[in-house]
Amino acid sequence: MIVSEFSCGGVILDGRKVLLVQVKNMKGKKIWTFPKGHIEAGETPRQAALREVLEETGYKASIIRPMIRVKYAFTFQGNYIKKMVQWYLMKKLGRIGKHDASEILAIRWVSLLKAHELVQYPSDIRLVDMLLASLNLSPAEEPPIHEE
Repeated sequence: MIVSEFSCGGVILDGRKVLLVQVKNMKGKKIWTFPKGHIEAGETPRQAALREVLEETGYKASIIRPMIRVKYAFTFQGNYIKKMVQWYLMKKLGRIGKHDASEILAIRWVSLLKAHELVQYPSDIRLVDMLLASLNLSPAEEPPIHEE
């Protein structure tokens, strides 16, 4: 069976740091990625992205602008899944809760260069590359980053 899915997610910035979530992929491997999830009934894509960020990370954010819409496909439980994800660039407003421990193993603020090392999905790498390019940086450069 072919199933189409649409999710929305957020790339949350705090200065030059970005928020990553650690999850287990379908093969049970721990990976770092960005928070995202499905749209619920009556939600707009923007509302879904903001809700997913809050639920998965405990952080309230605001949308700066849409980034990219990515498409990919995979097989899960005998179904062919055609997935589309709308990504939004967001800024951190503040932490108002805890991350969803049933889905998210850990959350971590990292520099964009560290994020480039940690993320593995091609679309996540593309998102980090877009941010680095917008700051006129490349993964080989070491920007001045104030660590807390």
